[in-house]
Amino acid sequence: MKIWVDADACPAVIKDILYRAANRAQVPLTLVANKMLRVPPSPWIRALQVPAGFDVADRRIAQEAEAGDLVITADIPLAAQVVAAGALVLDPRGELLDADNIQERLTLRNFMEGLRSSGVETGGPAAFSAADRKAFANRLDGLLARLVPR
Repeated sequence: MKIWVDADACPAVIKDILYRAANRAQVPLTLVANKMLRVPPSPWIRALQVPAGFDVADRRIAQEAEAGDLVITADIPLAAQVVAAGALVLDPRGELLDADNIQERLTLRNFMEGLRSSGVETGGPAAFSAADRKAFANRLDGLLARLVPR
């Protein structure tokens, strides 16, 4: 199992949780971004810089993620791709996306995108909160306990 992070838009507090979890569980963690990232020195953590461009990081993660891996992203089309390949997705707010719910989320995302394209003001997501951070950390701990062999 490997953890892949769509790191360009991932909140710093989530990255910090992931660094600690990767070291504790001894699971490879790769942060993929268009810009150079500083990561703590660890044999379990690496940053991968990809060229700038629309969805370049997403495409790299989709190419690399395998069945059994965990991908951290809020990008629903990327989530759908990696779920189809057998990976699990955890969004930064702690919601698990898998084969049981990804199609519903993708349909909703596409519907909202259609509304925005036609000029309807849909608003944005709520501000990231301490409750979101806690939900993410709890879900990540549960997944690692279940998925990482001891």
